[in-house]
Amino acid sequence: TVIDPIDSTITTAYYWPVGRGFALNTNLLETNSINLGVVPALLAYLGGGVLSNYLENRKRAILGTIRDAEARYTEAMDRLKQARDRLERAKIGADDIRARGISRVQREKQDLVDSADGDLKRSEYSKNATIRFEEHKAIEQVRQQVSRLASERALEASSIRSNNDVQLRVIEHNIGFLRDVVGTNR
Repeated sequence: TVIDPIDSTITTAYYWPVGRGFALNTNLLETNSINLGVVPALLAYLGGGVLSNYLENRKRAILGTIRDAEARYTEAMDRLKQARDRLERAKIGADDIRARGISRVQREKQDLVDSADGDLKRSEYSKNATIRFEEHKAIEQVRQQVSRLASERALEASSIRSNNDVQLRVIEHNIGFLRDVVGTNR
């Protein structure tokens, strides 16, 4: 018995009509369920090697990417640790610089205070020396004035005395002269 492929309830994807050879059944309603079973089976059979090669290559690529990511992560962690170490050293250095700066400021402050005290002492000494000098100068001027006044008074007194002596002598001389004149006239 010959089964007519069009009227048949059993559908096949491929059929061999008498006298024509191998042909493709293009009726979608008849071939869809067979294609759904046959095509994936053929793909799995024929493409299994390609698919396994593709999956193996993909697996290697993903594992390589993971190894690279882990290496980059390790490298990043090392760099982070180094950066933290540098930061800690920088903090210690900054604290050291700050401490040295504070110490230097205190030393310079103390030096400035000591210098100001020295300047004040020198100024006080200079002031006292100037006062002593002016005091001696004033005393010397007073001595000179007293000496000059004493000399002037002594000269005045001596000139008055000498004037008195001279006047007494003149008077006595005149009296003596008058006596002589009177005595000769008599």
